[in-house]
Amino acid sequence: MFFILSKTVAILSQPSFFLIVVGLIGLLLGMTRWRRAGRVLAFASVALLLGFGTVPVGTMLIRVLESRFPQWDATRGAPDGIVVLGGAISPLLLRDYGEPSVLGNAGRIFAIGRLGRAYPHVRIVYSGGDGTLGGREGIEADYVLPIATMFGIAAERILLEPRSRNTVENAVFSKTLAMPKPGERWLLVTSAQHMPRAIGSFRQAGFAVEAYPVGWSIALRPDYSPNLNIIGNLGRLDSAAYEWVGLLAYWLTGRTSALFPAP
Repeated sequence: MFFILSKTVAILSQPSFFLIVVGLIGLLLGMTRWRRAGRVLAFASVALLLGFGTVPVGTMLIRVLESRFPQWDATRGAPDGIVVLGGAISPLLLRDYGEPSVLGNAGRIFAIGRLGRAYPHVRIVYSGGDGTLGGREGIEADYVLPIATMFGIAAERILLEPRSRNTVENAVFSKTLAMPKPGERWLLVTSAQHMPRAIGSFRQAGFAVEAYPVGWSIALRPDYSPNLNIIGNLGRLDSAAYEWVGLLAYWLTGRTSALFPAP
């Protein structure tokens, strides 16, 4: 039930989706005796879409998320294990075209090659099932090994976790598979923007991990000045809202160790 609810809330919480729905409601009301209220809603929808589309609020919110955990310090020594979260491979496209198809979170896949070669004796857990509501995309973990071997990583080094559909399940099922021993150091690889929620979920599951963020989308010194990149600004706002609402929902339901986990 939590999985279905979380996916539904994620869709409804996207600001652009919400504002478009408000605008459509306004248009419909405009054809009724509540036309005045309808005009107000329609105007507010357009104004807010243009406002959020020209002022990079999403960039600001993502920057806060991505700067929460610093880059991993390799001088502390080799880890004992690595957990890589799914969300980078499209099983559907791979099946259709027979070639590896990586998504916007490709940094997670590249980390397998980079870390796998840097630490040749370390175990790697790839955690990724089918996170779609209909369960028709395919199990992501089933398609990792061919990509890993392209990087020169032996298949027997990789433990596949195919059941998880969200971050909470990533944490619980990865811990069961990895069976970390007291004192072991495990890295958690996921997108920098997603790292606070991921770290909170793993801590709540009792799996101590060190953050290895990848896939930053915002520069260290971003430009916050208004611009006309409306589609890009709205897209970043939706992406930021997805994580911030996710953090709040996980905290309210006891699935993260803190509202905004810190290093």
